[in-house]
Amino acid sequence: MRALWVSLAVLGATAVAQAVVVALSGSVALLGDTVHNAADALTAVPLGIAFVLGRRAATRRFTYGFGRAEDLAGLAIVLTIAASAAFAAWAAVGRLLDPRPVGHLPAVAVAALVGFAGNEWVARYRIRVGRQIGSAALVADGLHARTDGFTSLAVLLGAGGSALGWQLADPIVGLAITAAIALVLRDAAREVFRRVLDAVDPALVDRAEQAVRAVPGVRGVGELRLRWIGHRLRAELAVVVDGEATVRQAHAIAVEAEHALLHAVPRLTAALVHADPAPVPGETDPHLALAHHATA
Repeated sequence: MRALWVSLAVLGATAVAQAVVVALSGSVALLGDTVHNAADALTAVPLGIAFVLGRRAATRRFTYGFGRAEDLAGLAIVLTIAASAAFAAWAAVGRLLDPRPVGHLPAVAVAALVGFAGNEWVARYRIRVGRQIGSAALVADGLHARTDGFTSLAVLLGAGGSALGWQLADPIVGLAITAAIALVLRDAAREVFRRVLDAVDPALVDRAEQAVRAVPGVRGVGELRLRWIGHRLRAELAVVVDGEATVRQAHAIAVEAEHALLHAVPRLTAALVHADPAPVPGETDPHLALAHHATA
């Protein structure tokens, strides 16, 4: 929450300063950058709502809690990026069809540098915090801000072209900014939609399997599932234990497997471990038989 409100304040101040220069200069490149910065600042609102909802305790209706609200916030961020790209493209194409001189070029250049500095600072802050807590939405927001910083530098190039008398420099840079926003949109959408579909890094699955196989008493690892709920992971898996083990012994092995998972996998907060007895010679594993029956 602190990362959200601090970045909101920084980007909001940056956008306001740039908006003043846009009103004075009429630069559509700077207008696109300003709109994008304002949109980036406002994405803190759905993320903040999601984080507040995520703190609520699970209920009998929402038995896994409300952490998936972060995925909805990520979708809202993707839509906001898409809207800002469309607006920037519209403004740039309009200026290409109706070229106009850009005034107050020194102020435009300063505003571009301010935009770059503000966005890069916010990007570093959001990405660092997002990776610390495992929030894909916050990392996507940080990548969004980083690209905004480079688009601000593009505004600086447009101001330089306008100073040399090339009126089309400003709208062409505006189109370049639109293309940069589209690239951010692609990366952010891919990350967010993967999270919505319960995708996880395969390296996490490998780490979880290795940790469980090292537990004394575990003869094998069956089905292993990991899923994100907000910025926290949850695991469900089956382990194979000695078929002659008592219920109490099998339970103790499952508990040790759970502890091994919690220590080995970052941001894993819960694991449900089921113990399956190893089949004796000549006996068919009931789970394999059930799976074969279901397939048939």
